[in-house]
Amino acid sequence: MQNVPYIRMNGGRAEVIKRDAITHIRGQALPADHETYTGILESLDNTIRPRGVGQGALSNAHGDWYEWMLALEAWNTAANNPDADLALLLPNKRRFDLSRLYSPRICGIITDLRNKVLQTGNISFVSSNPDFVILGRSVVDRVIPHLNPINMLSNDAIDTLDNSYLEFADQCSFEEIKGYISVKSSLRPDRRLQIPHEGSLMKAVYVHIQTREWIINPNGIKYYAISTAINDSDIEALNTVATHSITTVSSVPQAAVDQLFAANSPVEARAVFEQILLP
Repeated sequence: MQNVPYIRMNGGRAEVIKRDAITHIRGQALPADHETYTGILESLDNTIRPRGVGQGALSNAHGDWYEWMLALEAWNTAANNPDADLALLLPNKRRFDLSRLYSPRICGIITDLRNKVLQTGNISFVSSNPDFVILGRSVVDRVIPHLNPINMLSNDAIDTLDNSYLEFADQCSFEEIKGYISVKSSLRPDRRLQIPHEGSLMKAVYVHIQTREWIINPNGIKYYAISTAINDSDIEALNTVATHSITTVSSVPQAAVDQLFAANSPVEARAVFEQILLP
């Protein structure tokens, strides 16, 4: 079998190097408006599968490939619109705790909350990082004053999409984190359960910070979900209440997930991010 730069052997098993695969196979070309993301994923599968990579590994790679293609449109939406917020990819929690995006004072409140939950109830405050964080334009302009569009899907471009969150560590005020986005290349019942749980928890933490800081009438925080395709069952499953908002009669019930979007092409993704990120 001919060696290719996006396959490595691990214990006799062929593994795909996800970043190198999408950039090499596509020749660094951005997804074209007429292409579908599911079509791109299928094309990548068809090129890589004959190299001995199993379908399970390819299905696992779909999530990263889809997120990178969406992240590209989110970045360019902000780069091409000076008033737009910026949606940035986040890594998993083992690599970076999203509370570190806040100023040290706000981050300390979240750390204190976690410690008190553990100490008083012997319960772990377990939460995963959402796939994207939405940052207000004010902090974006402070941290990245010149936000240039991405014109090719190169390894360097993916590094930018993957790692720019690090520049915002300790930089965000309470109101400068506008929301989060959960992204799934496809929706299964187990994924449908994960999304509203995560959204509900993110909103509860936001209200806790608001209470500790005595912030009256905050803008609130949004939680969105995006997939290549959605159906009525998906919409119904995600149309659930944020748990914290029904614990007292003084609060108005809130949705755990504010809106579920379908984005299966650059055109659809652009429309979604213009709706989410533009004022």
